[in-house]
Amino acid sequence: MNVEPLEFEKPVAELERKLKDLRENSKEIEVDKEIRRIEEKIMATKSDIYRNLTTWQRVQIARHKQRPFTLDYFNQCFDDFLELHGDRHVGDDAAMPGGFATVEGRRCVALGHQKGRDTKENLHRNFGAAHPEGYRKALRLMRLGEKFGAPIIALIDTPGAYPGIGAEERNIAEAIAFNLREMMLIRVPIIAVVIGEGGSGGALGIGVADRVLMMENAYYSVISPEGCAAILWKDGKHAPEAAEALKISAPDLKQLGIIDEIIAEPVGGAHHDHVAAAASLKTAVLKHLRELEVKDTDTLLEERYQRFRKFGEFRER
Repeated sequence: MNVEPLEFEKPVAELERKLKDLRENSKEIEVDKEIRRIEEKIMATKSDIYRNLTTWQRVQIARHKQRPFTLDYFNQCFDDFLELHGDRHVGDDAAMPGGFATVEGRRCVALGHQKGRDTKENLHRNFGAAHPEGYRKALRLMRLGEKFGAPIIALIDTPGAYPGIGAEERNIAEAIAFNLREMMLIRVPIIAVVIGEGGSGGALGIGVADRVLMMENAYYSVISPEGCAAILWKDGKHAPEAAEALKISAPDLKQLGIIDEIIAEPVGGAHHDHVAAAASLKTAVLKHLRELEVKDTDTLLEERYQRFRKFGEFRER
């Protein structure tokens, strides 16, 4: 796959271009030593860049248009995915696909935010920003999972819930708030995975779970770095500073106890190898699913409640 490099990845891209040119001419010219030298330099440059990523660089990776999206993970990780449509009130929301599936023989409900890769698909998917009917559809599917004893896997990848007039008229805030309450009471295991952007209430609307996992280069935040910069500095150019201050990267959130596990990505990010990224996600989900399946329902619900109650604790000296 021809991956479009981000600004900070351009030194690697330039070296890879030189390597490709050398290999294409290697039949005519003896360039083995030069090829090995460039290969070593590429590995060293990649190691230096990806070992020391800033939070803002992780945000850029999380937003990469070639990154695997929810339906890509459904196709790679699940079998027999059967999409269900509609919220039974207003209509269907293409930004929040979901349905029944199986993973390693286990029946489950799989749902999540879906973005598009081009303008046409992004308009259809509303750039991954769900409407109220998306959250109501998600809850309908969760209740179906509860009815049939199927655990719920929710993949989070949204800049935030849709803030348009129509969404406000159909009560987007109530739809999300209702999900927060009801997900606390769902009597089957729930696993949420932040696979890209985890923006604001739009992410949390399907993020109340027994386990919250996060891809290595995803972010999870109450506000976007640009939005934070616009409020605090009155200028979006301070987004990199805001990203650092917000502590929105997976390593920061793991340290703070907000998430339970960081899922490793291929070198350079999940967009460089969809298959490897999906394999890592599937392994992590199955591990936590096994741990949750042995718990009785009352214990499951109490631990879920306590998990969120402990956020924001502090001690006075």
